[in-house]
Amino acid sequence: MAAYAVFGNRGVLRIVQAQRQQQELQQRLEEMQAQQQDLRQEIERLNNDRDYWEQLARARLGMVREGELIYFVPTETLKERGGK
Repeated sequence: MAAYAVFGNRGVLRIVQAQRQQQELQQRLEEMQAQQQDLRQEIERLNNDRDYWEQLARARLGMVREGELIYFVPTETLKERGGK
């Protein structure tokens, strides 16, 4: 009888495992809810903020406005790379 209370379908070990799983699932749910909120905010910005569109186009796609000049400034000089 004591073994069944510890190892059975409703035993102590089973309850502890279920509680651990519940905690893990609760944490995962909270993480996913936070991610969902971030995505909703992103959608809101994309729907309503033209400046945000421009910021994304510049940062992710390298786009510029007509008439703007792009200056490329290398981070290493030829000398630093060991060249002549």
